[in-house]
Amino acid sequence: MMWQNIWHKINNSVAGGALIITFFSLLAKIFALLRERLIAHNFAAGQLSDIYYSAFRLPDLIFNTLVLGALTSAFIPVFQRVWLKDKDDGLKLSNSVLNLFLIFITILIVIFFIFTPQLMPMITPGFEAWQIEQVIILTRVMLLSVLFFVASNLIGGILNSFKRFFSFSLAASFYNIGIIIGIIFFYPRVGLIGLAYGVLLGALMHLLVQLPEVYKNGWHYKFILKFDDNLRKILKLMLPRTIGLAAGQINLVIITMIASTLTVGSISVFNYANNIQSLPVSLFAVSLAVAVFPTFTQAVNEKNSKLFSQNFSSSLRKILFMLIPISVLIVVLRAQIVRVILGTGAFNWDNTYQTAQSLGIFAISIFAQGLIPLLGRSFYAYEDTKTPMIISIISIIINIILSWQFSDSLGVFGLALAFSISSIINMLLLYIFLHFKVRDIGDSLIVNSILKISFNSILAGAVAYGVLQILAEVVDMQTFLGIFIQGGLAGLVGLLSYLLLGIVFRLDELNIVKVMLKKFVLLFKNGRN
Repeated sequence: MMWQNIWHKINNSVAGGALIITFFSLLAKIFALLRERLIAHNFAAGQLSDIYYSAFRLPDLIFNTLVLGALTSAFIPVFQRVWLKDKDDGLKLSNSVLNLFLIFITILIVIFFIFTPQLMPMITPGFEAWQIEQVIILTRVMLLSVLFFVASNLIGGILNSFKRFFSFSLAASFYNIGIIIGIIFFYPRVGLIGLAYGVLLGALMHLLVQLPEVYKNGWHYKFILKFDDNLRKILKLMLPRTIGLAAGQINLVIITMIASTLTVGSISVFNYANNIQSLPVSLFAVSLAVAVFPTFTQAVNEKNSKLFSQNFSSSLRKILFMLIPISVLIVVLRAQIVRVILGTGAFNWDNTYQTAQSLGIFAISIFAQGLIPLLGRSFYAYEDTKTPMIISIISIIINIILSWQFSDSLGVFGLALAFSISSIINMLLLYIFLHFKVRDIGDSLIVNSILKISFNSILAGAVAYGVLQILAEVVDMQTFLGIFIQGGLAGLVGLLSYLLLGIVFRLDELNIVKVMLKKFVLLFKNGRN
């Protein structure tokens, strides 16, 4: 009974939701890193891994544009309001949205499936003929996974509206497990297409793991397609976000096009580095933004600007408190990070250098990437998807222009640099325009925190670099264990230095962490009562 009460409180609060999402995001990222390590072990940064990553472009174009972000950001505020008023209406609305999208996405998948042989040579103009043949086969299989993701992400949105985070948070781990199964079991038996089968299996598992909890909380499937005002409102809210996300996916397609014309493995290097640097963003920033979004929506619905501002400022400073020092340490430890995570099998030292340098460039903008989900959801809570769309398109155009320019002289490093610059611009524009929605979001407090956090992070990075140099003379740098010990100890000392500096300089964000810990302790204490 005690543990049931504890679990109920954890699974039904922002603090508890953030804990659950963070924990399972960490678990999902561990599986994601294992997935990347297995790909690097088998294919390094070469033609086969380039095929694998390129095969995601068309499925991601459909899914990320129409489902991920666009559907949930427009769906959650409207569904939450309708469900609270009348559960039957909420059930009809959610099923109407689900059925409409399943029908529409199915039509798109059929069209893309038919024209894949014409589209993929345009996306990967630098590929050889046999690579084009393989990427077409993998793309067609992966397209089927989008249908499972349509259902699973809408169900995830429903669970978010209910403030039920467990199954939603666990789903990403099952997706990565599916891909790992594809690499370990399917690939040796059926060849490269086994990787696509793994993606398909992962998408199915992503859906199935969420079904029991959503059914338990009162939702069930019905074949309903009712075009009422609420459905039209969701579609209207989706349109700007969809345009913005479509531009983002076109951006990735163009990056793939450019990378395919560079040295062999450039597509893989970009994706390896991008996937590693996205770990802290999704672990700390996205999870917190997802958990706080229902509170943002509640504050807006209640017209409580103080509640909104307090949650926004606190969340932003939490993200910066965690991401700025991580960014600095990634720059310092980039070679060790890449070698430990990917340095196995076919992944050689040249692959390590290329990926590590790209990772260091990506790390410059990790803080900005981490703030974008929070800033975006701030607008969505006000049912404003147009402003983030316009800003996203502007930053994407800048990214494309810079990618073309920088890649000529810097190769794949130029793609990473363009990405970082455009991400910072995107974040700054969102922050500036949010002031038109909320006058007081605590600018002075935020700026003061940024200065202190940045200063402490740089000092901590310098300490980590010093430890790195000392250990290089002590450990065997030619072994996995030696590199792991060097990077691990340097990173640990750097983080401890950062926390100690925070205490010395009385960093306010340490109090935020203390408050979070106290909330979790209270959740457990109250659960016993």
